[in-house]
Amino acid sequence: MDNSIEAFTPTGKRAWTKVAKNSAFAGSACAIVTRAFDAAYRLVPLLIFIIFCACTPKTSKTTLPLEPPAAFTLSGNGETPAAWWTNFNDQQLDALVGQALDSNFNLMTTWHRFQAAQAVVERERSYLWPDVEASLQVGTSYPQPNFVGGENLRFGLSSVYEADLWGRISSRVAAERFRAEASLLDYQAAAVSLSAEITRTWYQLMAAWQQLALVEEQIETNEKILGLIRARFGIGQIRAVDMLRQRQLIASTREQKVFTESRIQLLEHQLAVLLGLPPQAPLNYKADSLPAPPPLPETGVPAELVRRRPDVQLAFKLLQAADREVAAAISDQYPRFAISGSASVRANNAEDLFQDWAYSLAANLAAPLFYGGRLRAEVDRTKAVKNQRLYEWGQTVLVAFREVEDALVQEQKQLEGIQVLEEQLGFAEQASEQLRIEYLNGMSEYLAVLTALNQEQLLRRNLITARLNLLEYRIALYRALAGGFETQREIDDGGYLDE
Repeated sequence: MDNSIEAFTPTGKRAWTKVAKNSAFAGSACAIVTRAFDAAYRLVPLLIFIIFCACTPKTSKTTLPLEPPAAFTLSGNGETPAAWWTNFNDQQLDALVGQALDSNFNLMTTWHRFQAAQAVVERERSYLWPDVEASLQVGTSYPQPNFVGGENLRFGLSSVYEADLWGRISSRVAAERFRAEASLLDYQAAAVSLSAEITRTWYQLMAAWQQLALVEEQIETNEKILGLIRARFGIGQIRAVDMLRQRQLIASTREQKVFTESRIQLLEHQLAVLLGLPPQAPLNYKADSLPAPPPLPETGVPAELVRRRPDVQLAFKLLQAADREVAAAISDQYPRFAISGSASVRANNAEDLFQDWAYSLAANLAAPLFYGGRLRAEVDRTKAVKNQRLYEWGQTVLVAFREVEDALVQEQKQLEGIQVLEEQLGFAEQASEQLRIEYLNGMSEYLAVLTALNQEQLLRRNLITARLNLLEYRIALYRALAGGFETQREIDDGGYLDE
């Protein structure tokens, strides 16, 4: 403020006058600048009065509408790097996630949405500077009665500047900046979701291949048993119905094979699309068995999760943007002060164009008096939106806590369930083997053998599914605990907004 007042002193005016006299258009430029300083100098008391009489809009400080719990119910000692999927020590998975982060279309869409938000910030920031326009008009008129024809040339410069006295423009700039930061966090959240989706799909594919290998082994076993039954039927030791039941079991197992082969193809299509490829594109990979989950990660303090998760921070940035919108709406109720100036020359030929200058300098102070309650309603609306964003932030935090707790409970119970399932499979194997021996010795009916064999094979398939579910719960836990990680796209582009 002090520097602005000093620029209007007579000393400053004489300095500008001296510079103007040394220019090509000394007389006209000196007059323009001199009168401009005179007009501005007379406006200084008015500006000081406005600034000291005004009240800068202030908004209330927002805090999280809940108290985070002290700790999660469970915690391990395992580390969770930003690239959490590397904990599985699977090079094929690492390559797939890296490819998806570079080529997934949904992720690229989210990135360009962030770039559009950056451009909006720059657009709003431009209102802090004067608008300067140049115009050039060229025309030709022909002789008419009592009228001298000829060329008509006009060149002019005009500028308008609105002083951001109450922070209305800067508040809108800040609001758009927070939205742009939220957009970047949305991109980071999308990257976390994509990495989780790739990891989950990859292990679903590995489980499907493991199921297919098991089903083919069961088909081979069932056909061998059918051969034994057929031999015993040939010597009249068993009934024909026993052979029919075994054939029914083989057909049922082959149905499982068809279903599993279909699932493998569907998962390959899904994985290809996640990688930004057509579903028909071949995927070069090697099927492998499901890994054991890494050590349980350290869950940390819930309050740290609030600061780490990009979706939670996104909700907070939207709240900050809403807060700045409230400030801008309050500022709209205050007077606006703008300065406009123009300079133009006009001549009938190009040689005389810059001979005579015309200029104007004006100050405009507009204060809203009666808008029918429109401005007050806008303030109320922005405050309601701010409260909406506040509770959306709180709900996002609660959901984040719940996702961690759910994943912890599901993994713990799934481990217990797998242990019970393995015990069932052990008993089923023993019962199936014992009943088969009794059947061959003529001590039991084949229906009991068939039931036991079918139960054993079903438990084997269920065990693979249970181990897949355990991995999915661990993936969900990593995703719930994950913070944003920097992608190569962010590194190459700079990613973050300039201050």
